[in-house]
Amino acid sequence: MSTSPQQADVHAQILIVDDEPDHAETMGEALRRLGHVCTTVHSRAQAEEEIQYGAFDLIVTDLAMETQDAGLGVLAAAQEHQQGAETIVVTAHGDVATAKAALQGGAYDFIEKPLDLEVFRNLVSRAVETVHLRGANAQLRGKVDAAFGFEGIIGVSPAIRSVISTIKQVGPSNIPVLITGESGTGKELVAQALHNQSKRASKRYVTFNCAGQSESLLEDQLFGHARGAFTGADKDREGVFEYADKGTLFLDEIGDMPMTMQAKLLRVLESGEVVRLGTNTAQHTDVRFVCATNRDLQESIREGTFREDLFFRINGAQVHLPPLRDRREDVPLLVDHAAGKFAAELDRSAPAFTEAAMMRLLTFTWPGNVRQLFNIVQRMVVMAAGDTIDACNVPDEVRLDDTDDDQVNLGSLAGIGLDRLEKEAMRQTLAMTGGNREQAAELLGIGERTLYRKLKAYGLK
Repeated sequence: MSTSPQQADVHAQILIVDDEPDHAETMGEALRRLGHVCTTVHSRAQAEEEIQYGAFDLIVTDLAMETQDAGLGVLAAAQEHQQGAETIVVTAHGDVATAKAALQGGAYDFIEKPLDLEVFRNLVSRAVETVHLRGANAQLRGKVDAAFGFEGIIGVSPAIRSVISTIKQVGPSNIPVLITGESGTGKELVAQALHNQSKRASKRYVTFNCAGQSESLLEDQLFGHARGAFTGADKDREGVFEYADKGTLFLDEIGDMPMTMQAKLLRVLESGEVVRLGTNTAQHTDVRFVCATNRDLQESIREGTFREDLFFRINGAQVHLPPLRDRREDVPLLVDHAAGKFAAELDRSAPAFTEAAMMRLLTFTWPGNVRQLFNIVQRMVVMAAGDTIDACNVPDEVRLDDTDDDQVNLGSLAGIGLDRLEKEAMRQTLAMTGGNREQAAELLGIGERTLYRKLKAYGLK
């Protein structure tokens, strides 16, 4: 019987588990005719090994094999290691109780023996379509986040995923947040994202940089003054705390604040009240407090330059932004985003980066982090004479310095680092294809058996 176009177009990686080889092969052949890639095994142990190291869209397992409920063990392994997959359980006729147990354990559905192959194929097609729709939605969300970033934060590295997860978790609360990281890592973006994710998003978001400010000017800027408080104070002026009332206040480089001002800031954070210079009247303020620093505040506390009680007050939750050198897998995304942005400002098409050019950018240590990368990309886009940027177009400053440490880094990249890059390429390609090994192998330019062997070697699921 012919299959529908929808069935023929949606292909999947399917694991078939049945202790009767002939029955397993019958199911496999019925599904291969629809274009699916089927792996057949004949025991719970074999199934669990495949589930742990392989990547599948669907697991079809017989219930009764070496034990009467071995299939439930396969289902449990699939729930643990193949969370994006669905499972269909094949049961004996009339085994309603176990079928219900399978559904409660997370199975997509069950089907009774003897199989009606047409009913079986239709059930598999519905399950595969469910998986692929879910994968397509996740892939679309991933592409959107990769292309446009989450609140401007671009990256797919585990470190950036963790940052985004924390923002989503703490953003809706009023808990104070301390953002740490080197200069140029994007701490301002995190602060803005926390505001946008909060219930105060419709209110003001106010930023203030504490670095390089004298104590008197800092106090005036933070708390405001009354008319006549000092020479030139010809009218009342509110500080940033009052101005940010009901909204979010972001104090950048809080680690540079003088000790005497730290005490005054602590009092305001504890009481919620500010007193303008030149007056004794307290003004109540309600702000979500977010701050950032590129300093190690714990070290500053030991050195006596930062108050420990203020640290405890501002460190309700902490978000650490890693340096770019520790998340190099994000460099291509950042480069493409920056090139598109700066090319659009010039009414040009974004130039393409050759593999050699991208390798120069990938192996650089980026002491100035994302800010430096964006500045370099902007320069290359402005100076580009054609529609391609090659290694010769990358500024000379983007190179490895002739130091022992950099030679060690280069050696790591040429050995263990390449294995890590290969593993990451496979992981992200499998994610992009929804776990479909056939498509992943095609995109990676290797055979499916080679891919499977490497997946097992790397322990990828």
